[in-house]
Amino acid sequence: MMDFATALPAARSDEDAHGALPPQPRTARETGLELQLIVELAAKAIYAAGRTHLPILATRLRLSINVLREALDFMVAEQLAEVAWRGDADIDVQYQLTGAGKQRAAGWLQRSPYQGPAPVTLEAWCAMAARQALQLPVPSAEDVEAVFGEAGLEPAVRNLIGAAMHAGRSMLLYGPPGSGKSTLARKLGRLLQGTVLVPHAVAVGQEIVQLYDPALHLAPSLPPGTAARQPLERRSTDARWVLCQRPVVPLGAELDESMLELRHDAFSGCYQAPPHCKASHGLLIIDDLGRQRMAAPALLNRLIQPLDAGQDQLSLQGGHKFAMPFGAMLVFATNLAPQALLDGSALRRLGYKIHVGALSEASYRTLFRQQCRAAGVALDDAGLRYLIEELHRGSGQPLLASYPREILGRIADFAGYAGQAPRLTVMALEQAWSSMFATCAPAVVPGGDEAGPAALRARAA
Repeated sequence: MMDFATALPAARSDEDAHGALPPQPRTARETGLELQLIVELAAKAIYAAGRTHLPILATRLRLSINVLREALDFMVAEQLAEVAWRGDADIDVQYQLTGAGKQRAAGWLQRSPYQGPAPVTLEAWCAMAARQALQLPVPSAEDVEAVFGEAGLEPAVRNLIGAAMHAGRSMLLYGPPGSGKSTLARKLGRLLQGTVLVPHAVAVGQEIVQLYDPALHLAPSLPPGTAARQPLERRSTDARWVLCQRPVVPLGAELDESMLELRHDAFSGCYQAPPHCKASHGLLIIDDLGRQRMAAPALLNRLIQPLDAGQDQLSLQGGHKFAMPFGAMLVFATNLAPQALLDGSALRRLGYKIHVGALSEASYRTLFRQQCRAAGVALDDAGLRYLIEELHRGSGQPLLASYPREILGRIADFAGYAGQAPRLTVMALEQAWSSMFATCAPAVVPGGDEAGPAALRARAA
């Protein structure tokens, strides 16, 4: 069996590999790809663009000039391509296809329309995934405090989340609707430290599986001085890899079993990796557990088993199976009772079960103050006291984490509609509250003054 942790070549001593970035392949053999695949990619690119400048072709395919010269020299020797123009510089050369080359490229396009960056080998991706899994930093108590310290999250919940994230174990967030489980799950992504390398695509035999997704694999924030190094890095590192933030991949009630398999895109001519494989080294969030198109036990079993193995078995259309790296933190969120979704055996397979319920009054006040700052609404302690003591207690509505943002958002809506600045007044609170819970509309005493709490309750009765 191949040792994936050592399958990648070490960085060459005569060039700077810039940390985790692999060195740029100097020859077709160092890419790990068959020369024929590189020839096909080059031919299809030239066929689509017409006469093509060598540096532009290198940028499109994410391959070095030297590697492309091997492929193009072969194509010229086979009378599939020819030099259309040559300048003074060594790389200032343009290529075009011959008649035979156009016929061959058309056939290759019909078999596989893929024209994106050159892939890496499956072995290289497995090796890189294994190596990165051993090097990723884990969050500390200080990190958790920095992210959630002012979010109104109960200390006990913070400690459970911190322990689960530190250990890299799966978790189930459960509690009533509006308790902030979904927001909390997405915010966990801020605890993911470090960056990861993701290949644009992976070669599996004669097929190509696209892994990089610009909507999920976001560029890292660059430290000062990095921009000046980019030209050097493009010359000395393998551009088939993209340096990214650790991904956060959310899935909800729309999830069905087919979404967890390879999807062949006839238009692009390649396969799309399933979302859980795109989440490698990051966070996979399954929201609204129990409302998917597959039963919760089946979904849990479909993800936990490959996660334990560190890889998932996927199938190409012809039936060929292969293992794709899968190493992500799983976060499930539900407003259903866990025991109603999963039996005891299934629940034991989930690392941490974390109840996210109503906030304490102190935590609710902290969260409301934070949301006031974020919404640009001046905090009024009397208004906040009225919200808690009269509206929440009077109606029995629990102090849930979703309410402050929703209330303040509605106050801003009504104020904007009236052409006024949003203010935390009794009338504004009553108006927002009634629009949320279908209670009686706020009352106004003669002269336009707001009715006091007692008058409002009397009118509502």
